[in-house]
Amino acid sequence: MLNVFQKLFSKLSVENIKIELMRTAYGTEETVLSKLDPRMLIVWSLFFTTVPWFIHNMTILIGLAVLMGVLAYMARVSPLLIVLLIIGVISQFTYLIFVALFLGGTFTALLAVIPLTIKIMIISLSSMAVFTSMDPEKFSDALLSFGVPGKFSFGVSYGYRMLPILIEEYQSIIQSFRLRGKMPTKKGILYWRYIVYFLKISVLAFYPMMLNTAKRTRTTVEALEIRGFSYSEENDLAKKLKLKALKMNKYDYQFVAITSVITICIINIGLFYPL
Repeated sequence: MLNVFQKLFSKLSVENIKIELMRTAYGTEETVLSKLDPRMLIVWSLFFTTVPWFIHNMTILIGLAVLMGVLAYMARVSPLLIVLLIIGVISQFTYLIFVALFLGGTFTALLAVIPLTIKIMIISLSSMAVFTSMDPEKFSDALLSFGVPGKFSFGVSYGYRMLPILIEEYQSIIQSFRLRGKMPTKKGILYWRYIVYFLKISVLAFYPMMLNTAKRTRTTVEALEIRGFSYSEENDLAKKLKLKALKMNKYDYQFVAITSVITICIINIGLFYPL
């Protein structure tokens, strides 16, 4: 068992995290959901992130959670995101139960927390499945087609692309601190001196990273303005050419029909066999 945990922690490095975030942000893999129109995916995601809040039937919620889990698997969601989701759900579940018991409640509060936990899982899995399957350019074009201002849609796309750069910059600054600094001579109980040292340089590295990011952003904005970015975002002909690639095809309608039929079947089963 100890060897298993050692293998898992050995894979948890800044470089592996950066690779997983890049794969998630850019959505370059060919999956079932990546072939769909981004506008339809956004509307589909809004539906499954809103409807669960109005459902209190446990059978329906469990069925939707299973459906979202299958779609997340088909979308090849990063294992890092799945682990973070599991940790978040367990911690929130434990926190709510602890608060309920601390305020004088009983373990019956568990029954009230379970539906909320399942709803959060449904919303999280559906969001991860959709946004993992869209690259920043498609997501930006979909927002632009919905009437979102061009500067805002570009800002969202630019934020996606800057995420791996921020992580790489942060890693470089921390390594610079470690090369120029001095590690504690004594470890302390449970390595607390090392923990304090790494927490300190993590905070100190944050400010240079923000300064370097501001410089990069300014350079990017100046380059875009020289090429006529503002004009192209306000020109109707330029928008029409940019959004020409967005179109619904047979595959999109099939996906909507299949997921709708499965959802209706889950609702009917829940109505006949409620938990």
